[in-house]
Order: sequence, then structure tokens, then C-alpha cells
Amino acid sequence: MIHHPPTALPAELLNDEEMTRALHLHDFGTVFQLARSRAGISYSKIAAACDIKKERVSALAKGNGRITTFGKVVEIADALRVPGHMVGLAPRPWELEELPAHMHSEEIGTTNVRRRTVLNLATSAGLAAALPALHQPPAPKTVTAGYVDQLRARTARLRRLDDLLGGGDTYRVYLSEYQRTRSMLRTASTTDDTRRLMLSLLAEQAQQAGWAAFDGGRMAEAQGLYRESMTAARDAEDGPLLGNAYAFLAYQTADRDQAVEIATRSCATITGATPAGVQALLYERKAWACAVADRPAETERALNSARTALEEQQRDEEQPDWAAWVDQTELDIMSGRCWTELRRPLRAVPVLTKALARYDDSHARDKALYLTWLADAYLTAGEVEEAAATTSKALRLSVGVASVRPRQRLAPVLKQLRQHHDVPAVRGVLEQAAG
Repeated sequence: MIHHPPTALPAELLNDEEMTRALHLHDFGTVFQLARSRAGISYSKIAAACDIKKERVSALAKGNGRITTFGKVVEIADALRVPGHMVGLAPRPWELEELPAHMHSEEIGTTNVRRRTVLNLATSAGLAAALPALHQPPAPKTVTAGYVDQLRARTARLRRLDDLLGGGDTYRVYLSEYQRTRSMLRTASTTDDTRRLMLSLLAEQAQQAGWAAFDGGRMAEAQGLYRESMTAARDAEDGPLLGNAYAFLAYQTADRDQAVEIATRSCATITGATPAGVQALLYERKAWACAVADRPAETERALNSARTALEEQQRDEEQPDWAAWVDQTELDIMSGRCWTELRRPLRAVPVLTKALARYDDSHARDKALYLTWLADAYLTAGEVEEAAATTSKALRLSVGVASVRPRQRLAPVLKQLRQHHDVPAVRGVLEQAAG
């Protein structure tokens, strides 16, 4: 007989749309509210089962604070019997214990059935469910420079996930890596030099986790991680990472003039020793901030500085992995985005068209995003049919991408297209968006 804890959420509540959304967003305050109001599970029982103070449970239920620790998410999921895929975890051990009896036969063997079931559950739940289960090697008691190099190489490998997946898939992976490094800094023995290397790695991992949070719609978490990255980079005396932390903050700052100020601060960290790829990255992000703030002259100066940095880059100059993706194609795309924001379609369309022709569809999230700027530029130029065709491709690429940004960008483009609903190509793309 299967034992269910008294805090297990009933199946009908787990299938409720509001509950599903809250679990997906890790909005455990709403989860606790619904558990009490719909299933009669008291805050006291939740607190005891999840090892959270009752006052904290009550505060979360009132919308004060959030649960962000990976280990606590696991604990809550197990206490409430929430299937792993609903909160971005791999299938939990108790899910396998609750397999139907007919799946446990002597002929097949329980172990093989469970292994196959894990794979099936992970596949049906999507890659995001399996990613948080990535193996992490045991932390040593003494951290050496060589071990930090191993961790940095691991961070670089995991960064490749962002080429194909959205932040909704990768956030918990990157956050877990960051939290592990932060824990080692507190508990492991290091020399002063090794500690600086660890702080630099921590800054890099915080930025990667922050980017995934931003891409997945977790704006407050992103900002917090960027600020923590800034502190770690400053303590590590790592100028390039400090500049990148400022650039990330500028990118998500809503106040346009303030964003320019922060982006300018990021470029102020550039010295003669700053790798060319990092210089180009910081300058192009300043260009973006200036374009959004409607400062065309400053935008062009920043773009020219970025282009100069790439042109003067030495062939054998080593670039940090976190900036290695910045190349001429990326700069062309940023240039086109900036000119689109500045309502200069004659400049935006040619550069975006050529750059996106070189950009592979496998990078679905990014290409869908960039296509929305091309569609926007076509609309500004009065090329409605071209805008519709471009938007249609962006819609196709954005399907199934765990990122909020393509949908956010597509919304205003579709709104503009609705003004031309009498055009057959526009009607087609509007029907595509509605379906």
C-alpha cells in the first residue's frame, strides 16, 4: 500500500490551472494559499513538512518573499507530492515507487522498469525537468587553482546549453552551479590567490544564472544575481566581469536614462588589458542603451567603438568564454536592432537581412527575437507583406522556447500588423498567432 503524506496535494488541485502556473513560476506563496483553501492543509502542517517556520509560510502566502534555494524547492515538492516536472525537477524517487503494480514483473525486473520510466518521464516533461539532476562532483576540503580551472571549464560547457535552450530550461542548472561555488567559498580552505580565482568564477556563474533568470521572466532574481556578481567581481579585482555585470544591469533597467548611465559605467572599466571581445560586448550594449533612449549620435559612436575593437582583435588573443560569442555577425545584428529602435529602417533592414541569413535556425530563441526587429523595421518602412512573412518565421521559431522574450517582442509587432488586417499575408500571420 502506497503511503501519501498528509500534506500531499490532491490530483484535482495539481491539475488546476492556477496551481500549475504557480508551481511553474515557483510562486510557493500561491501554492500554500491554494493548499489551505482548496485542500484544507493548514500552514502549520505545511511548515512542519517543508521545514519552514510557520511565520515564513504565512508571509509567503501573503506575497512577501520567495523561495529561491534549489534544495528547498526539492523539499517542498516532496512534502506536497508535486511531480518533479511541474517545478522543473527530474522525476522524484517517490514517483518511481508509485509506479502501477503491473509494471513490476519478475520477467522484466523492477530496476529496468524504473530506469526506462525515468527516461520516459524526463522526455515527456521536457529537457528542463532533467537538467537540474546534472551530476556535481564532490567539493574538496581544499580548493586549488587547478580545481578552479576544472570548474571554469565545466561552466563553459554548461553555457552551451544557452545556445539551444531558454532560461526557463536552464535557470536552475546555472543557479545550482553558482550556489555550489558560493558554498565552497564559505567552507573550503583556499589561498588568497585561489580565493580570488573562486570569486571570479562566482561572478561569472552569477551572471550566467542572472541571464537565464532574465530570459525566463524572473526579473527580480536576475537583478539580484547581477548585483551579487558585481560584488564578487569587484572583490576578485576582475575588471572585465565587473564591466559585464554593469552591462547586464543596464540591459534590464527600465529607466532609459539610467540604463545609459549604467552602460557608460560598464565601458569605463575598459583598459588596455581588456580583451577585444569584451570591449566589443560592452560597447555594443552601451549602443543598445543609447538607442532605446533615442540618442542616435551616442549609439553610432558606441557601435563604431565595438567595431574597432573587433577589427583590432589579435588572432591569437585569448577571449574569456563568456564573451567568445561576440563576432561580426552578432555586432551586425545589434547594429540593426539599434537602427530599428531609432526608426532608421533604411539602415536596419540591409544589415539585419544579411546577418540573419548567416544565423542558423537551431538558435531558435535568438533568431526569433532578432526577426522581430527586422519585422518592426519593415513596418516602419511600409513593407507590410515582408513584415508579415518575417513575423511568421519568428512565430514558428518561438514555439516551445522556454523564454519570455520572443513573446514579449512579438506582441507589439502583431499589434501593428492588426492595423493591416485587410492584407491577405497579414491575415495569415494573425491566424497563425491565434492558433
